[in-house]
Amino acid sequence: MPDETCLLRVERGREMDDDKEARLTIMYLANLISVPMALHAALKLNLPDLVWQEGTNLPISAKQLAGLVQTKLGLPTQPDTVNLQRILRVLASHGVFEEVPENGNQAAKAFRLTNVGQTLVTDCQGLSLGAYVMRNCLDPLVQAWTRLHESVLDPSQEAFKKVHGLPVYEYYIKDPACNSLMQRAMSGLSVPFMKALLESYDGFGSDGLKTIVDVGGGTGSCMAMIVERYRGLQGINFDLPEVVANAPQYNGVTHVGGNMFDSVPTGDAMFIKGVLVSFSDEECQKMLENCHKALPEKGKVIACEGVVPENTDNSERTRTLLVVDIYLMAIHAAKCKNRTESEYRKLGEAAGFTNFRALYLDHFYTLMEFQK
Repeated sequence: MPDETCLLRVERGREMDDDKEARLTIMYLANLISVPMALHAALKLNLPDLVWQEGTNLPISAKQLAGLVQTKLGLPTQPDTVNLQRILRVLASHGVFEEVPENGNQAAKAFRLTNVGQTLVTDCQGLSLGAYVMRNCLDPLVQAWTRLHESVLDPSQEAFKKVHGLPVYEYYIKDPACNSLMQRAMSGLSVPFMKALLESYDGFGSDGLKTIVDVGGGTGSCMAMIVERYRGLQGINFDLPEVVANAPQYNGVTHVGGNMFDSVPTGDAMFIKGVLVSFSDEECQKMLENCHKALPEKGKVIACEGVVPENTDNSERTRTLLVVDIYLMAIHAAKCKNRTESEYRKLGEAAGFTNFRALYLDHFYTLMEFQK
């Protein structure tokens, strides 16, 4: 039978291992900023497109890649190969690149894109999730993060507004370069999701819908995709006058300027994507009330938003929803948020909708129907 001293040593050894693991975890979390910044650096250097090489995606060494970067950027000298490889390695450890032996030589390394990394490659429409990464790394946004704690102490203003003196969307309007990047970032997110949505959801072509209003539809690209799929449908893209004033023209889509908190154009259905998360509960209820007024009997709101689980877990989906939630708090508004399904249900009921259902069609977005 083991003596008490031996058992204490074993227990203390376990505690020391736990302490070491805990310290290691905190060091990792404290330095996580390295990951988006490494992604930012990779995109500034055009690494995803240079590795992809129009679909070949062949393993390439840091030295070879440095030569391609030199040519692409028109540099007088070749970039530093060692530092380039360090960036590639950290991104490989996070599944963006795959590290493989170069020509069978275990000591030399080459890199190619994983499925995750391929989301950063520019497609034939000029889109990728690279713009989303670049948008999040803009200096004005990064500057706001050090004041995140003030969203707890004073939730009347988000950190971004406290730093820059105006809301983020007003900042975008005043800075054309930032606004252009933001628009490309949103398109890079929206287009693949909308394609998948239109393949898996038939709610736009049912119930005799003739007119659908995209509330907070920005430049109207989502509405354009819907009416292109359902040719008999008339689309109204509704957003602030200064937003729709510069929106491109699409067949079957009419741009209407206004304020969703005052009123919403009438239609058989309303489409809302990524908008409810940007506002407080009170503002969301008012927006949904205006949608309710503008809908006929049995009309519906079709909303696509990130929906967090009722109970927190450490799955990649939950973590993604929650880190985006903190982004919303810091950049958009201290009281805007990703909500749970039950919170959305309550908002719909408070606005007068009698039926609600949630369809989990995507890893991030959840489609919700609010039926009048």
